[in-house]
Amino acid sequence: MRDLRICFLGDSFTAGAGDETGLGWVGRVTAHAWAQGVALTPYNLGVRRDTSADMLRRAEAEVLARLLGNPGDGQGLVLCCGGNDTTFLDDAPRVPPAQVAENVERILAWGVARWPVLLLGVPPLCHDAAHDARAAALEPLLAAVAAELQVPFLPLHAALSATPHWRAAALRRDGVHPDGAGYAALAGLVEAWPGWRAMLAG
Repeated sequence: MRDLRICFLGDSFTAGAGDETGLGWVGRVTAHAWAQGVALTPYNLGVRRDTSADMLRRAEAEVLARLLGNPGDGQGLVLCCGGNDTTFLDDAPRVPPAQVAENVERILAWGVARWPVLLLGVPPLCHDAAHDARAAALEPLLAAVAAELQVPFLPLHAALSATPHWRAAALRRDGVHPDGAGYAALAGLVEAWPGWRAMLAG
C-alpha cells in the first residue's frame, strides 16, 4: 500500500468539532483512502477559533515536526480556513479579507516549495446571515490566490449551504458546527475532488 502522510491545517471544521462520531471530515477521507489501498497517516492540525494569521504563525513548526525526516512514500498539506477570520470583533473582521489572502498566499507558497498542497474553501456559518455572507465573499479571494500559485482549490460554501444535513444540524446545535452527517457531506465533496484524488495517487 502507498504510505502517504498529510497534514490538515485548519480550525474547528478541520478538527471535526460537533461530530458525535469523532471522525470529522478528515477521519472520513482517511478511512476512504485506506479502503482504496492508500495507507494514509493524517496529522490533524485543526485548532478551534484559529484564524489564517494563527495558522501562518504555527504552520512551519507544526507541519515540519510531522513531515520533516518522515517521508513515507508521499507527503502533502491541506489548508482550510476563513470562518474565524470573518468573525466580527470590535465592529470589524478579526482578519481583514486582504490580509487573509496574504496569509493564505504565504502558507501555500511555503508549502508548495516542499509538497503537494490543496486549499479548501470556507464552510457555511448558519448562525448569522451577515457572517455567512462574509464567509461566502472570502471564497473568490482564496480561489484567486490558489490559481496564482497553481494550487487546486475546492469551493465549499455553496455546496454545503445546499446540504440539508449541514445546515439543519448546525442550527440545532451552536449554529456553526454540523453533526456526523454534515461532515460526511463535506468528506464526500473532498473525495470526489480531482485535486484530492491526485494527491492520493501521487
